[in-house]
Amino acid sequence: MPGTFDMFLIGLGVGLTGAIVPGPMLFATIENSFKKGWTAGPEIVLGHALIESIITLLIIVGMSSIINDSLFSIISVVGGFALMVFGVMTVKSPVNDTYSYSSSSDILTSPIISGVITSASNPYFWMWWFTAGSALVLRGFETGIMGAIFFVVGHWMADLGWYSAVSTSFSRGKQLISAKTHEWIMRMCGIFLIMFGIWFVIG
Repeated sequence: MPGTFDMFLIGLGVGLTGAIVPGPMLFATIENSFKKGWTAGPEIVLGHALIESIITLLIIVGMSSIINDSLFSIISVVGGFALMVFGVMTVKSPVNDTYSYSSSSDILTSPIISGVITSASNPYFWMWWFTAGSALVLRGFETGIMGAIFFVVGHWMADLGWYSAVSTSFSRGKQLISAKTHEWIMRMCGIFLIMFGIWFVIG
């Protein structure tokens, strides 16, 4: 049976393999890096972690069985439309020569809210947590509550490291590119989010 620190390492490894796979969170991180700087990555991970904290509690109290095909379909459709709206907002938000990013709502462009939206609207995020993720949390819980906690903390550390590196790279890169290129990157991120949304709805 793995020990507490072993669960941390497992969480770190599993988290890193998931973090490096391109998905809605990655493109939201790139988008927010231009607006908020290097702190966008940690803030998006914070929003992501808020959702995962709730899921972990549900798993520990034995509610992982609430996920079923009908609920998964609902999450896919609702989440897909949410990502499409999020993507359209990104495409339509103009960038000026000083790299300021205009939007009608600071709340909707908050990296923390972005982390929440891109996590909660992704049906594959839920599917992973209520299958492999729940199994790993419960395996850690066999060693005590600290085993489950250390697994989740390791998972978050992997996310924090990866997305901080991404946001730092892109926030520095904006000083080296033109406003036109910046706008093109933002639009591409928005298009990718829209594509993910469509994929979730029709998948």
